[in-house]
Amino acid sequence: MDPNMARYPDLAGKVAVVTGGSRGIGARTCRHFAANGMKVVVSGRDKDAIQAVVDTIRDEGGTATGVAADVTDKAAVADLVRAAEREFGQVGVLAAFAGFDLGPGTLDEIDEQDWHTVVDGNLTATFLTVQAFLPGMIALGGGSVITMASSAGRSPGRSSIAYATAKAGVLMFTKRVALDTGAHGVRINAIAPSAILTERQEQRLPEQVREQVAKQFPIARWGTPDDCADAALFLASDASSWITGQTLDVAGGKVMI
Repeated sequence: MDPNMARYPDLAGKVAVVTGGSRGIGARTCRHFAANGMKVVVSGRDKDAIQAVVDTIRDEGGTATGVAADVTDKAAVADLVRAAEREFGQVGVLAAFAGFDLGPGTLDEIDEQDWHTVVDGNLTATFLTVQAFLPGMIALGGGSVITMASSAGRSPGRSSIAYATAKAGVLMFTKRVALDTGAHGVRINAIAPSAILTERQEQRLPEQVREQVAKQFPIARWGTPDDCADAALFLASDASSWITGQTLDVAGGKVMI
């Protein structure tokens, strides 16, 4: 791993679960957590992709296991909790990062089924995941939850209306849960990325388009999965021990609220 990566000694030995951990931001966050000495449960839907992340972490000297789960299914999330606790013990850090979009869509372009698919895949999935893991964190005496929002949920743009609405919902969900959990020692905060140059984006967008997008940001570059993983590390650690209910915009200065 990058020798310049931030290090948080208080994270060593803690158990982390990362949903949406098989690719992109989630996968990089898994590796950052493991590099800080955490025992990491990598979760997603694609078993092969999950195993690839687990193998990479182990090759780098970290501790990880993989659990496939559809986090829009309450029973599957309950199974994920049991699997994580059985493997490593009580979970102290939850990165509820699972989510996706079906592509741009205005109100007149999106049908009811796509609406439900996107809202469930982002907002309902976050609700079910956080709800399932909270009792264990409270029993543990505290913990940190990090949800995955988006700049699409911070200000109107050209993203799918269903995705933007779902991510705005994640932000309010995060704030509302923070009110209930602070007295139990559990903090919950959101990360709201903007344009992140994942492998998928590199493959999908020509270099010229990527350069045009970069110019839209005060910090004139795309964000990287490492930028988001570093933010997650901070929010997971005791360095953010008096921060809850907040949104950290990993957006290169494009979002200023």
